[in-house]
Amino acid sequence: MDIDTGITSEVLTIKSKTKLIDIFNEIISKKSEAVFNYIETLNISPDSKIIVIGTYFTGVGIVKKLSEKYENVLLVDIYPHLEGLLYTDVGGKLKNKVDFSSNLNLIYTGDIVIDTTGFGGIDVEQSSKFDIEGFIIEDPIAEDNDCLLKDKNNIYERLNAVKSPNKAILKTKGINTKTSGTMTLTISLLTAVLNKCLEKEGTLYSVCEMGFFEEVIFKEKDIDKFIELTNVSALKVSTISPFNCDDIINEELNKITSKMI
Repeated sequence: MDIDTGITSEVLTIKSKTKLIDIFNEIISKKSEAVFNYIETLNISPDSKIIVIGTYFTGVGIVKKLSEKYENVLLVDIYPHLEGLLYTDVGGKLKNKVDFSSNLNLIYTGDIVIDTTGFGGIDVEQSSKFDIEGFIIEDPIAEDNDCLLKDKNNIYERLNAVKSPNKAILKTKGINTKTSGTMTLTISLLTAVLNKCLEKEGTLYSVCEMGFFEEVIFKEKDIDKFIELTNVSALKVSTISPFNCDDIINEELNKITSKMI
């Protein structure tokens, strides 16, 4: 924890050691570990072809985790510039080479397929063309607390359309978010942290460095700018009574679970 004086010597500013990118990566790690462990139960060859559809952010974390063991991994995304995320710290470090393509026709060339595209992604008709050894799909819904989003969700139809002896759903939840997206979870986590900080005696106010980063990534298409914006302390608090704000962040992170169902 970093502490500076505020407006006067009696008012202090405390800053978390935890950076925004650390929160992203902790959530991504929960997802990628769950997927990796499931694939391990299938006892496939290390050179089996694994295709991950969708880069942002789950996809990039999964392929980086898979690169620790598997030698034939392909990441497919319709946005070519997202390949740049492979060579950043988002989702951890890339251990071995991972191929990238924006050619959707390649999604049918694998032994294992992992669909992270969520709402508006791979549809039921496309899913029906899969005849593969294993299929994993990420549920974009977290807590089933929004009727419109629940009605929009078609992952079960997509899952049923796939021909495979091994099918599973990646489910991430825990802090009452509407969706399981890493960005959604991060924003909700920080909102809860801000409120908890404000409840502490002596706190004047608290702020986080969160912005609408989807514009940076998908409109500006500036991956370097995104990394720069997120490589900062996640939380700052103005208070007359310092406390460890990283503990509060970790409390919320520990509530998030990701598992295969």
